[in-house]
Amino acid sequence: MGADTKQLRIRIKSVDSSLHLTKAMGLVASSKIRRANEEMDKTKQYLGALESMVKELSLAPECRRSPYLRTSETPEDSPRTKLIVIAGDRGLAGGYNANVFKLLRDYGSCEIIPLGRRICDRTESEFVSSESFSYKDAKELTRTLCEGFIKEEYDRLGIICTRYVNMMTQIAEIRWILPLTRDEGVKRTGMIFEPDELTVLTHAVPEYVTGAITEAVRESFASEVAARRMAMDSAEKNAQAMIDDLALQYNRARQSAITQEITEIVAGSGR
Repeated sequence: MGADTKQLRIRIKSVDSSLHLTKAMGLVASSKIRRANEEMDKTKQYLGALESMVKELSLAPECRRSPYLRTSETPEDSPRTKLIVIAGDRGLAGGYNANVFKLLRDYGSCEIIPLGRRICDRTESEFVSSESFSYKDAKELTRTLCEGFIKEEYDRLGIICTRYVNMMTQIAEIRWILPLTRDEGVKRTGMIFEPDELTVLTHAVPEYVTGAITEAVRESFASEVAARRMAMDSAEKNAQAMIDDLALQYNRARQSAITQEITEIVAGSGR
């Protein structure tokens, strides 16, 4: 019986340590949520403005000659497709990283540009942090990507990232960035572009791609910290429930041991 109570004490201590860890990680995630959401909202607004301009420019007859507006259809699983894959630098975020990897399996033949320790480790690539990935980093990556696209080194550029719905829901998805598509449903505002639409589009597309990458990274990070906060909340509740159950077992075992000792003493005194 003594061995049982000892093992229960060890398990309670172990689970209590895990409880403190989950509380600490939950607090860290909570402290990052507000800033992550603010950064996400700013980049969404910036990207929205760029996207509206690019869509209008793509409808201009002169812009049909742009190398960014290819008319040939490219299959989504084309081996000449590049995918920027954004995962987390850390684990313990529920299904955040697993959902990204699951979606990536549908595009196994594509060339991958990994952002985040988890995807870098998975692809055995040089580590690039998704949390500290900056606008400057995105601009440098965009320069290489746009040059390669113009030279027709590849046919399609996409981003696998995570869309932030709310604190409870984050969805892994793919966003196709290049080539640009003509959205005939967009109404032109009649805005005049100088010196001409094609020149403006040629200079606007790299900014648009940079904005799209930056926004995807910011939104993915906001999704990551939200997923980690919810995962730590769940882990904290489970750990506390386990401690309560183990404490109940420990008290019962201890009470049983005390009862047995009293019984032995009484039996011994009656001889």
